[in-house]
Amino acid sequence: MKNKKTYIIDDDKISVKLMSLLISKNEFSEEIKSFFNAQSALDELKKNCSNIENLPDAILLDLNMPVMDGWQFLDEFIHIPMVKDISVFIVTSSIDPVDIEMSKKYNIKGYIMKPITAEKLKFMTNLIGVIH
Repeated sequence: MKNKKTYIIDDDKISVKLMSLLISKNEFSEEIKSFFNAQSALDELKKNCSNIENLPDAILLDLNMPVMDGWQFLDEFIHIPMVKDISVFIVTSSIDPVDIEMSKKYNIKGYIMKPITAEKLKFMTNLIGVIH
């Protein structure tokens, strides 16, 4: 297992449940914290930005959400002074080439199409490369 903590940011409770089960089954992460809106996740990250133990190793971010979408989250996230590198993966059902192209403007580890599979988790683990 390479990740201690993973944040899932997705407004779809069924997607979050399925991702959580798959993450646990495949030992992608020891701890999973779910956020059903991106603003809550941002607030948590800002609160813990200087405490390395409370920060996630990975964030799985959906794009299409009410209140604050994934792009708005990324726009704010890049301004948080983190004491740790966090691997951000966009995990979305969007196949829109505009979204794929726009993702290249951010420092993300990958653009992953839903649904998450064991193979995709293995791919993400290899990209993260965190060993505790």
